[in-house]
Amino acid sequence: MSSPMSVSEVLESALYVLDLQAAEDFYTEVLGLTFYAKQEGRHVFLRCGNRMVLLFNAEATAVSAGGPKDAPTHGAKGEGHLAFAVKVSEIDQWKLHLAQKGVEIEKEISSHKGRSIYFRDPSQNCLEIASPGIWGLPE
Repeated sequence: MSSPMSVSEVLESALYVLDLQAAEDFYTEVLGLTFYAKQEGRHVFLRCGNRMVLLFNAEATAVSAGGPKDAPTHGAKGEGHLAFAVKVSEIDQWKLHLAQKGVEIEKEISSHKGRSIYFRDPSQNCLEIASPGIWGLPE
């Protein structure tokens, strides 16, 4: 039986990081995300196009912040994954940009559907820059 309700898209994605300042610097200076807000020692919120990337200190978010508008506790340990969409024609520019910033490309995958490159953030989360075609989606 299918549900008559359906969500339309992902609004925010979260990663858990070890050093919030290093993460903020990496995601803004290397990936070009736009700073939105932060709470020292707890989280950094960044805009990515019309969506949000949330970076959390897992130890801090495992404990309630105590406010009536605070989200429930949550957290994760270990490497997370997040993929960022770019046009297939921009992948080579991203490879050059990442190399200039001292970011090592861990793996590159190409197929008739698209391309993607994998690398790590300062907390060792696995990040990917990919063309949406890898999922059969339009650019």
